[in-house]
Amino acid sequence: MLYIYFMQFRFLFLMILTISCSEEPKEDSEYIWDSVVVTASAYNSTVRQTSGNPNITAFGDSLKPGMKYIAVSRDLLRKGLKHNTPVVIEGFEGIYLVKDKMHHKWRNHIDIYMGEDIEAARAWGRRKVCIDFRLPKEE
Repeated sequence: MLYIYFMQFRFLFLMILTISCSEEPKEDSEYIWDSVVVTASAYNSTVRQTSGNPNITAFGDSLKPGMKYIAVSRDLLRKGLKHNTPVVIEGFEGIYLVKDKMHHKWRNHIDIYMGEDIEAARAWGRRKVCIDFRLPKEE
């Protein structure tokens, strides 16, 4: 009897799985992706490189090594790279989030968070990269 219930459950599970997998993937119609070439440098959680608490961003988020976060210049904020905007950076894997903003003096610039690894930040240096970022689609 237990075997029959198991087979019925298995059949039902496979039917639901088949139905859900047969749907075509939905387009991300709520968002568009844009790209821009920026100057990219790196920063760390050190007192010398920040104003105030080195583990708190200008938006109030907490920083911990290993997080994929970036800071953006304020002109990029006006272009749509606002707090928590997903960003893909040329030369890096994964998606980074905008979690910090830079001093007013910077233009067309991002800072990639590299935890406490000062040597990795120095090795990265400063270079031009293309970034892709997600924006809400305007209606």
